[in-house]
Amino acid sequence: MNRLFLTLLSFLMLLSFSINSSAFANSPQLSPEVEILCNKIEQQVIEWRRHFHQYPELSNREFETAKKIAAHLEGLGLDVQTGIAHTGVVAILKGGKPGPVIGLRADIDALPVKERVDLPFASKAKGIYNGQEVDVMHACGHDTHIAIMMGVAQVMTAIRDDIPGTIKFVFQPAEEGAPEGEEGGAELMIKEGVMSNPDIEAMFALHIDALREVGRIGYRPGGIMASVDDFRMTVKGRQSHGAYPWMSIDPVVTAAQIINGLQTVVSRQVPITEGAAVVTVGTINGGVRSNIIPEQVVMTGTIRSLVPENRPLIHERIRRVATNIAEGMGATVEIEIPMSTSYPVTYNDPALTGEMVPILESVAGKGNIELVTAETGAEDFAFFANKVPSFYFFLGGRPSDIAPEDAADHHTPDFFIDDSGLKLGVRAMTAVALAYLKANKQEGK
Repeated sequence: MNRLFLTLLSFLMLLSFSINSSAFANSPQLSPEVEILCNKIEQQVIEWRRHFHQYPELSNREFETAKKIAAHLEGLGLDVQTGIAHTGVVAILKGGKPGPVIGLRADIDALPVKERVDLPFASKAKGIYNGQEVDVMHACGHDTHIAIMMGVAQVMTAIRDDIPGTIKFVFQPAEEGAPEGEEGGAELMIKEGVMSNPDIEAMFALHIDALREVGRIGYRPGGIMASVDDFRMTVKGRQSHGAYPWMSIDPVVTAAQIINGLQTVVSRQVPITEGAAVVTVGTINGGVRSNIIPEQVVMTGTIRSLVPENRPLIHERIRRVATNIAEGMGATVEIEIPMSTSYPVTYNDPALTGEMVPILESVAGKGNIELVTAETGAEDFAFFANKVPSFYFFLGGRPSDIAPEDAADHHTPDFFIDDSGLKLGVRAMTAVALAYLKANKQEGK
């Protein structure tokens, strides 16, 4: 019965997706005026991107980045708010006609990574990360997101009299996670009221993809990126001399058994045909000498799920497996889930996705839009998508003459983006925003 229900549900979702897509199948491309504006601003967008790349800033420390963004938006005559979630910037553009309110989001923080790419605008920046000086690099492409959104704001401002509705440009700090002991990111922006006054009814965002060819766009209805929860386990035993292990309750051996046991959570206890899941132990620390069995071992790791309903199940099974193994070894285990990071699934509203795919096809070409598999990476845009129907897609940034297997991945020193893909980013975000506003203008207030 459950399998039949899931099959029927999948069929209905696909049918709904097809119907919504057909409604927009004849949507026109961007108007000639907007195309001219996008072409005209391309070089400026590239220059912005290169500036932000050369001067990156870490999460919750994007002070100069925020100043430059705010100055541009104020220069466009928009209503600009700063200092949201520490360093976030929000600008409101009220169109000349009544309509809905939408949000367009760009994340603005960089990573503690030392750049290895030989570029004239390569980063040489330093920063403080959890008390240590580190090199800083835009190793995930947030510099491109900022520049694209600044370009979209400029294009939209030029045609504001024809826009039916209101656009909130949300420049979000700390997508990569706030420093230890701090709040930040999308969750804090929401807590501080970014979704209200006026109330946002739909959100849109893109992410540059260093492995996807320039000119191509990837999308997926439903869960496109996984939820994430980090965890910490403290395994406590009894210390002894390494020569007399029978006098101990060995937390090292217990931790090893727990790690092995955790591998069965996904492989044997989660319905993985419904959506992927991951449980990874990333660190294990304990002991100070080779001949001393320590009193405790501390492990940390990450939990990912593409099905929101599986998330609490995985947490419960992790606790049960770890607790039972520890008890069987005579030890105890303290479990923290989450330890510090907790993002929901990044969920693309199926109906909204169906409406937007023909729009993306109109600006990039039908052959350049592809349905992608979901990723077990996570995104805190998920917090916005939990509040209102949202659409999040991937924009190609890999040079056409570089094979996918030769391209450096995100969060690495060799991460590289081809600037020629930025104009499509501006066109795509402008197109989906205008399409939604025009399609829903009678519902706006």
